[in-house]
Amino acid sequence: MPPQSPAYIVKIMYAGDFIVKDYIEERAVEIAGYIIETKATVRQTAKQFGISKSTVHKDCTDRLQQINPSLARAVRNVLDVNKQERHIRGGMATREKYLHLGE
Repeated sequence: MPPQSPAYIVKIMYAGDFIVKDYIEERAVEIAGYIIETKATVRQTAKQFGISKSTVHKDCTDRLQQINPSLARAVRNVLDVNKQERHIRGGMATREKYLHLGE
């Protein structure tokens, strides 16, 4: 095996970074499509993709804004509606919980 120069090693590391960056960008776009299509919440999206809620939020707000600003605006609209409705959803969940406790 030939000796590897530090420059060669750095090029390999950079190539790896680009692969990861491409994967993250693809994931951000895929997540955005899912949220827009299904009107899903951050929690539902995180569960669907097997990632954390903070990763979904970071992908949809920061990363997507740099990749595709118009898509980011569309996702932001869905997330804003979900945020406005969450107190209603929470109240319904609590109501269901106590209805089932009385049975």
